Amino acid sequence: MSTIVVVKKDGVAAIAADTMTSGGAGRDSALCIVNHSKLVRVRDSWLGIAGPTSAKAILADYFSTLKGPVKLRNTTDILKVWLKLHKALKDKYFLESRNDPDACFQSSAIDVLIANPAGIFGVTEHRTVQEFSMFYSYGSGSHCALGAMFALYHREGLSAVDIATAAVHAAAEFDDGTGLPLLVQTVQLVC
Repeated sequence: MSTIVVVKKDGVAAIAADTMTSGGAGRDSALCIVNHSKLVRVRDSWLGIAGPTSAKAILADYFSTLKGPVKLRNTTDILKVWLKLHKALKDKYFLESRNDPDACFQSSAIDVLIANPAGIFGVTEHRTVQEFSMFYSYGSGSHCALGAMFALYHREGLSAVDIATAAVHAAAEFDDGTGLPLLVQTVQLVC
């Protein structure tokens, strides 16, 4: 359970995530877990990860082993990267790939938001790739975060960081799968 958000405003992309780890009925705060960040740096991109606790370590490991550039600048290139990632999740990281009979594609069980100089993007567990124009959120608190961002986005004087921070705070207040403190990173947009 997580809440991750991305916001693009005034030439800056902000990505933020809560830091709570949960499993079953248990909840571990950032006070107890040293490696609590759900944000992973991949070259000039930041990835926010919602899914199993192991996902952040696996994605960090996978991307650190890649040689050369990792193209995450548009939806087509991101899809190509994610298709290779999904194969590695099955072959190298032992992704359980039993399909839900109603699902059209195997799930990775990982949703990822991306912020980089080209913009803000999202990849769902079934590899739907989208580019967002203003903001978006994934995770258990995403409905709360989306509502907060919708209410704040057009207010004067609020930056991408202000909006992202408020969104994660709103999710932490109303979603039991989201916990503070939060972490936020920014990227200068080149658009």
